[in-house]
Amino acid sequence: MGERAHDSAAVNRSSRKRGVLSRLGLDRPELRAWAMYDWAVSSVQTTIMVAVFPVYFANIAKGDLGESGTTQAIATANTIVAIILAVLSPILGAVSDYVAAKKRMLGASMIVGAAAVAGMFFVQQGDYRLALVLFVISLIGATASTIFYDALLPHIAAEDEIDRVSSAGYAVGYIGGGLLLALNLAWILQPGWFGLPTGPTLSSAQKTLPTRLALLSVAVWWLVFSIPLFRGVPEPPRTREPDELTGGGILVAPFVRVGETFRALRGYKQAFLMLLAFMIYNDGIQTIQKMAATYGKQLGIADTVLIASILIVQFVGFPFAFLFGSIAARIGAKPAIFIGLVVYAAISILGFYMQTAAHFILLAVMVATVQGGTQALSRSLFASLIPAHKSGEFFGFYSVFEKFASIFGPLLFWVTIAMTGSSRNAILSVILFFAIGALLLSRVRVSEGQEAARAADEGLISVGAS
Repeated sequence: MGERAHDSAAVNRSSRKRGVLSRLGLDRPELRAWAMYDWAVSSVQTTIMVAVFPVYFANIAKGDLGESGTTQAIATANTIVAIILAVLSPILGAVSDYVAAKKRMLGASMIVGAAAVAGMFFVQQGDYRLALVLFVISLIGATASTIFYDALLPHIAAEDEIDRVSSAGYAVGYIGGGLLLALNLAWILQPGWFGLPTGPTLSSAQKTLPTRLALLSVAVWWLVFSIPLFRGVPEPPRTREPDELTGGGILVAPFVRVGETFRALRGYKQAFLMLLAFMIYNDGIQTIQKMAATYGKQLGIADTVLIASILIVQFVGFPFAFLFGSIAARIGAKPAIFIGLVVYAAISILGFYMQTAAHFILLAVMVATVQGGTQALSRSLFASLIPAHKSGEFFGFYSVFEKFASIFGPLLFWVTIAMTGSSRNAILSVILFFAIGALLLSRVRVSEGQEAARAADEGLISVGAS
């Protein structure tokens, strides 16, 4: 009796564990392995893009660029990255579909990006050219890898779980990026705790060692925590449609498929409308992310508060990303995205009235509640509206639209400041992106789009993975 009771209790615990993981979108090994890549690559977002590298560049690597030259250099680097990815993303996605090489191309992008990040360890006083080249390569590698990462989603997640799985990826990414950033800031601010050199007589190389180690740690973190994906996520087999052109091989076929997919977007009207809506409301999201620190500085918010807000967004965003996945399971991804956009509109209004550091922290908490969920559900909703066998190509275009979403918001921000002389008016103007994006999203007929995607996947010829 005792053994049977023990076995029954063990089974119940296992069943409850599977139930919790299922609600979180992590109940299968391949789903957990997939989500771990978000844990790995989010370190690039937090340490390289947002917190550590920009400060290191402005304080150490800039040389004689000056304050305005430093800002211009970073802006130029980001523009170069956006242009290169806008050109390459659809082609890379088409190649990954054509040769069934999503994981291999993800790995190649990751290795290139991680090597560039590791190279930042050697950036010293005045090495701004080297720093900018490595920054551009690292962002290209990281962003390109996420094209293939996103393209794996519709192959591993069923239609009724795709929202939870996408949200789980963002949630895990928040923790991964936040933990490494917290560790980085600890050894930069208190190097003695970690046995690193301290004191007033340090050489230039010794003074910068903690920060350079922080940059190097991103490469290690990125590579190590990507291993589960390569071990646990299967490569989707190559498929071709019965009327697909076969001539030209890998040198020609991907370009043909990109053209076909671009024209096919008109056939997948709901997916295309979703892309337009996403491009517009994500422009507002990206503007708040990118301009928040600048806006806070203009209002006199201390650097320590700005840094703390980054960590708040990471750790508060973790449970709320899971929560949005659960909400989408109950009411659907589209209504859940609307909730996020309403909150973002409220953030813009409250930002107009912001006065103190406490207000800034409150707004950071509000951003954290909706940022990951809104973007995760946008990804999963789009994935449900496209044919799975062309996921690489379609997510290549998704990446292009995402890059364009980082242009118009900041432009409107600065134009509003130029016209009105007020950064408060600029933060208020961002509401336009949420309103127009929500209007377009309201016109997306999800069921019709999902039926079109399923129909496109029927009757395909599997030719195996190569």
